[in-house]
Amino acid sequence: MTTFRAAVEARDLDALAALLADDVVFTSPVAFHPYEGKAMTLAILRGVMRVFEDFRYLREIGDDAGPDHALVFEAAVDGKVIQGCDFLHFNAEGKIDDLTVMVRPLSGANALAEAMGAQFDRIRQDALAG
Repeated sequence: MTTFRAAVEARDLDALAALLADDVVFTSPVAFHPYEGKAMTLAILRGVMRVFEDFRYLREIGDDAGPDHALVFEAAVDGKVIQGCDFLHFNAEGKIDDLTVMVRPLSGANALAEAMGAQFDRIRQDALAG
């Protein structure tokens, strides 16, 4: 099975869709409320792929036999360097049912919030279509 890291690095949305549980919950670093469901999570991930520049994972943290994993990454948004972490929880079926993203520093989080906010109508439309 393709891992989340491999799917993101390949920008393979079909592989990402196969890894997500239908009831996945996505917690954004720049929104107060989490987003629920596979369609919305995939639409957000598509949006992130559009705004992140020079994205790369730096390391993985976790136990291969356990349900929780973390992927530390670096990227840029509008020239602001961001460091972040994807926290993944896998359900009993091996699907990701919880994806939480955190980023730093504040200037990078603000740039990410602005870039994602500018395209949120498109994200919503993608989720409804998907």
